[in-house]
Amino acid sequence: MTPKVLLAIGTRKGLWLAVRGAGQATWEVSGPHHHTTDVHAVAIDTRRGVPRVLAAVTSEHFGPSVVTSDDLGATWREPGRAPVAFPEDTGTALTRVWQIAPGPAGLPDVVYAGTEPSALFRSTDGGVTYELVRGLWDHPHRERWTPGGGGMAVHSVLPHPVDDKHVTVAMSTGGVYRTADGGSTWEAANSGVQAHFLPDPYPEFGQCVHKIAQHPDRPAQLFLQNHHGVYRTDDLGAHWQSIADGLPSDFGFPILVHPRRPGVVYTFPLTADHTRFPPDGRCRVYRSEDAGTTWTPLTKGLPTGFWSTVLRDALCADDATPTGLYFGSRSGELYTSPDDGDTWHPLLTHLPDILSLRAATIT
Repeated sequence: MTPKVLLAIGTRKGLWLAVRGAGQATWEVSGPHHHTTDVHAVAIDTRRGVPRVLAAVTSEHFGPSVVTSDDLGATWREPGRAPVAFPEDTGTALTRVWQIAPGPAGLPDVVYAGTEPSALFRSTDGGVTYELVRGLWDHPHRERWTPGGGGMAVHSVLPHPVDDKHVTVAMSTGGVYRTADGGSTWEAANSGVQAHFLPDPYPEFGQCVHKIAQHPDRPAQLFLQNHHGVYRTDDLGAHWQSIADGLPSDFGFPILVHPRRPGVVYTFPLTADHTRFPPDGRCRVYRSEDAGTTWTPLTKGLPTGFWSTVLRDALCADDATPTGLYFGSRSGELYTSPDDGDTWHPLLTHLPDILSLRAATIT
């Protein structure tokens, strides 16, 4: 079968799905699915052949849940009991799911969910039901984690591409943590990352990390967008170094690694004040082709007078050839690039606030 590209678009008022044939410019769009729900996280799991769409939906009336579809949104499944729920002994209730991350290719039934309050859950049935990862929940630092501006949540989950015993997570506000034993024990991995709002600007933990990203061929090299600061580590978080030189601002929410080109990384700088606008209102994606040593602004096809924000999960790439890039704004504008960011084109406009994007090739 001819490959297609599936794009999942999570918004403040539901989920849209867009499909196009490989090499084609026209998209078939369906939605809104789960209208009037916040969709803070989406994932497209292609490890079992039939693509599964997973969406973290939050209803003001029914609360948070995770729903799945194996037929591109024609039908949806939600378990009879809450798929992600804190055990009774924790005395805690789920606020929302902030991240859904399929595990390694060799374990097609493993899926992770990062939540608010800050916790990690693991599924062994393809993302239908989840269990709390106790090692992170019981970490002695947890009682001193505090909410960031968007809440206290595990919003980034990076399973190792091959070894399921290695998982890295990031949270606001707490920083980066990693496990090498399948989640039984965790260690903070924040050395070199600044927390400018704390008396000790380089603490063991407590950083307000906004997003981390990883290339599957270089699992030890991670990139991090902080609340002030852009960083890279080449040793899985043991040491971080600043790569913010050359950017108009070191503040932002998303960071993205090119899926086929290790060392190629993208970010969307924003003003550090509470406006959260691109500097000077200029819509610019920044690309580095040398792991953050230098940065290039990408502007062709993008507007000026852009007074909007791109959130942490609203910048993504597909795995097609050539690779497609996508970003969405809080003003409901969705842009795509077919050439690694050299040129951009509007894909959809007038959507609700775009909260999350994921794209993948399907057959």
